[in-house]
Amino acid sequence: MKDYFGKNAERLKNKKLWLFDLDGTVYVDDSLLPGATELLKYITDNNGRYVYITNNSSKSVDDYLLKAERIGLPADRDSFYTSAQATALYLTENYRDKKIYCQGTASFITGLKNAGIDVTEETEKVDVVVVGFDTEMNMEKLCRTCEILQTQDVEFLATNPDLACPVSYGFMPDCGSICAVIKNVTGREPLFIGKPEPVMIECVMEKYGIGADETVVVGDRLYTDILSGINAKVDAVCVLTGEATVEEITGGSIKPDYTFLDLKRIYEGLVD
Repeated sequence: MKDYFGKNAERLKNKKLWLFDLDGTVYVDDSLLPGATELLKYITDNNGRYVYITNNSSKSVDDYLLKAERIGLPADRDSFYTSAQATALYLTENYRDKKIYCQGTASFITGLKNAGIDVTEETEKVDVVVVGFDTEMNMEKLCRTCEILQTQDVEFLATNPDLACPVSYGFMPDCGSICAVIKNVTGREPLFIGKPEPVMIECVMEKYGIGADETVVVGDRLYTDILSGINAKVDAVCVLTGEATVEEITGGSIKPDYTFLDLKRIYEGLVD
């Protein structure tokens, strides 16, 4: 089994826990990418487990389950671990009983409230500002966030640093780009919770009792997916179906352990 650059990738055949990014890795919009269903079936047929770890905080697990059913993606509730869940855990552990102002989708805000977090719509007496991948963003919401960050001494958190989210026509602005706009206005930079921090990977490995040597992360972004694997000390595989390019891999400082054109090439290598 060899990767895109001809590197021996035989040790992928020994992996028991596969952690997949979603946008640009498993699907784009509502279209599954080549090899997705075949690879997932191979993993389960060989007593492995897969979990989707996504930085996309715009959707809840319920939303992802509905989408999975709609597009034919094999999944159950335990198949997902999102930056929204990781953010809720971080807020619960560090800012219990604090007032949280959130710029994000209605789904994200509902998820935080369901986790027992005190989310307020008021712009006064706020303790923490949280920004997510807000696909429902408008100028009013953006200005409220900027107002709080400039007029109050608050903590500033964000779900993920991704600059762009793959869509059918190319890319749309993700949370990292939204935060870049906020920084240009306020001078404030957030603490990002999701990938490339290793927390999401570590939580899933702990949940299933699977060690780093039997775990692999698969994604399409070097600075989030691949770097999260490096930070968690697990093998990281980059697919060329999303943001990362061959030029970025060969010329950049973040190096995946393996690179494949798509999930289909991984599957074909595993069954060869």
